[in-house]
Amino acid sequence: MAESFGNDAERYDRARPRYPQAMVDRIVAACPGPDVLDVGCGTGIEARQFQAAGCKVLGVEPDPRMADFARHSGVEAEVATFEAWDPVGRDFDAVIAGMAWHWVDPVAGAVKAAQVLRPGGRWAAFWNVSQLPPGLDEAIATVCQRVMPDGPFDFKGMMKNAVDMYQLMFDKVADGIRAGGGFGETEQWRFDWEHPCTRDELLDLLPTQGAFTRLPPDTLAEVLEGVGAAVDAIGGSFTMRYATVVVTAVRTTTA
Repeated sequence: MAESFGNDAERYDRARPRYPQAMVDRIVAACPGPDVLDVGCGTGIEARQFQAAGCKVLGVEPDPRMADFARHSGVEAEVATFEAWDPVGRDFDAVIAGMAWHWVDPVAGAVKAAQVLRPGGRWAAFWNVSQLPPGLDEAIATVCQRVMPDGPFDFKGMMKNAVDMYQLMFDKVADGIRAGGGFGETEQWRFDWEHPCTRDELLDLLPTQGAFTRLPPDTLAEVLEGVGAAVDAIGGSFTMRYATVVVTAVRTTTA
């Protein structure tokens, strides 16, 4: 699944939500300098936001298709997994990861982050957790379960309790940082925001998400048809609520 997001890098960059400016500003303000390493930079979505905030960003991305898109969008990107990437003596004021740190080994990633961060530098991984309106979440989950009955996902659980389910991952990420050493106590920051979403925007977004990136075209078309009908039934648009959650820690002066 981790290697499937580059199948349509252009759609991924177009459809995936950006991060709230308040989050970017808080991370930048909490860093000792402007040099940022973006782990799993993808198409460069968060890298461009941090560049706009005055940072100098280097991306590391395992998928050459995503890295190529990032480069064409103005982001310097090197192709490698973070665990295998060679910093060649470079160090940074911040290591960030947007919707990506769960693909990194939690302990090996923590050790690598500590190695490339300057003392006092900040590690920050963050995720956009989407929350559909009540009723629509159940309707869409029903469509997904019907079309993909043998899939690995509990769609009803995911859509009803998205933040709670993500919290399990946030806790695992924090445990990895503690186990890797070199960091102070982890913190969790949360930013709640909303986005008016149309039927077409949702249908553009869904194929970029891990549950759908590897579906056969006919199966994906059936999912999108059902989801489109569910949105049409409530008037063709809705308000998507997001909780953007940051798990972060500061590099200590000693390993």
